[in-house]
This record gives sequence, structure tokens and C-alpha cells, in this order.
Amino acid sequence: MIIVSGLSGAGKSTALHTLEDEGLFCTDNLPPELLEEWARVALRNHEHAAVCVDVRSAESTRLLLDDLGRQMDAHPDWLLLFIEADAQSLLRRFSTVRRTHPFAPAVPVDEAIARERDALEPLRRRATQLLDSSGLNPYELADLVQQFWQRNHDGGSATPQLLTTLVSFSYQRGLPQEADMVVDVRFLPNPHYEEGMARLTGADREVAAFLRGQPQTAALLDRMMGWLTMIRPQMERERKRHFTLAVGCSGGRHRSVFVVEELAGWMAERPDAWLPCVVRHRELGRQRTLQAAG
Repeated sequence: MIIVSGLSGAGKSTALHTLEDEGLFCTDNLPPELLEEWARVALRNHEHAAVCVDVRSAESTRLLLDDLGRQMDAHPDWLLLFIEADAQSLLRRFSTVRRTHPFAPAVPVDEAIARERDALEPLRRRATQLLDSSGLNPYELADLVQQFWQRNHDGGSATPQLLTTLVSFSYQRGLPQEADMVVDVRFLPNPHYEEGMARLTGADREVAAFLRGQPQTAALLDRMMGWLTMIRPQMERERKRHFTLAVGCSGGRHRSVFVVEELAGWMAERPDAWLPCVVRHRELGRQRTLQAAG
């Protein structure tokens, strides 16, 4: 059980979302008076849980401290993660989002920050772990939270798993709405007009052999694979969970299907980076999932 608290604007929501990505059952903005009942229900149904407690007044802070004292004395394995940042960082963040400070909305932001820091000091002293987000972007803070979880839980996943989806489609039926990126392969020679290939698909050997024989095809695949290799570490850094690459041609049966199949084969040879991978041929009504061995 992890309780996430800290200063407004310091990154509590980022911390909670990171823990959720690690597989914990999470709830945000829980009033302190509901903590005990929520914990009882959450831990009855889930092995690990995390909650971000909403503290918006001095009275809320007192309620949380009283409840936390009882709960953590009764459950010494519970963890309190406190997120903080310096005043300059907090002021800059509130200025960027242009919203009032929730702890004291009727006073200037710098004064509200100081009041909240004073009110939460007893909670800060009780923390299992302090994380300072000053000068960090959300991805850097997420890395620290992930490291905190891994240190405190042997079963924590070392790296967030990316689910890749490759989709072939026809431009005549519109773009796949779920696509992160789209590649148009209509510049490749169209096998539809080759003798005996109109009724085949890009998954058939004859069509694949025809397209592999075109100089444009090798250049396209080489560049796409190089591009995917380049962006994969960045997706990991951004903690991306889903990546959908759509490949389109006129009818969605030949060129796009072939390119998707070639990429799927390439990814299958690099399971640590790209599997699991969903391969979907929209116009053919076919879908399969490639999984890493073991």
C-alpha cells in the first residue's frame, strides 16, 4: 500500500499514474476521512494499491495525519511517498497552467505555497520516501517513482511494456482513428494490375516476391526500420504503452499488407523491443498477436 501526498503542483498525479502503469490499483483525490475504508476495500481485492490523498486545507491535513498515524502504526509495511519541489518550480508550474492554488485559492500563489508547505511539514517528516521534482520534467519524475517502486517491491516490472499494433488499411475507407503514425505506400507499384495477382493479397508469396523485386520497396523498408529503431528508445523514455503504426494503400489488400507483414517479421526478430505486437489487416478482416517466446 502506497500513500502519495505532497505539495500541490509537485507531481502527485504523475507519481500516481506511474504507479498505475506498474500495475497498482490506484485512486486519485481521495478525501482523508475515506482513507481507512478505501484501503480496506482496495487491499481486499488487489495485491498492491496506491492512493493520492487530497489535502486542501489545514483541517484536511489534521484529518490525514490522525488517520495516517493509526493506519501506519497498524500496517508498518505501508509506504508514504511525499512529492515536493522548491517554490520557484511550483510558481512556474502554476503560472503555466494559470490556475489558483487549491490549498489557499484566495491568496497569492506564493503565499499559498508557503502555507501549504508549513501545514504539510508533519506529514513530510513521516514520509517513507521524499522525492524532489524541482527542475524535473514529468518523464524524469516518473523514472524516480518507478525506481522507488522497484526498490520496495521485488516483483516490480523493470521496464514498462510497449504494445505495438501494425495496421494495413485502404485510403478509400478512411484513416484508422487509433493510429499514432501513418505511412502512405501508394507510390509502390500496384500488384493489383499484374496478371494473376488481383485476387491475391500482400501476404501471398507471389505478391511478396513481386514487391520485393521493386527497388523502391527495399529503400522504403530500410528507412522505416531505421526510423523505428531510432524512435523506440524515445517511446520507452516517454513511458508510452501503446504505439499504432498504420500503413495504407489504395485497396488495403496488396502493398500495405505486404509492408505490414515485412515489419511484423522484422519485429519478431527483435522481441525484447517490439513484442507483443498486434498485426491487423483491416480490409481483410484478419488479426493476430505476436508474442515473445516463453
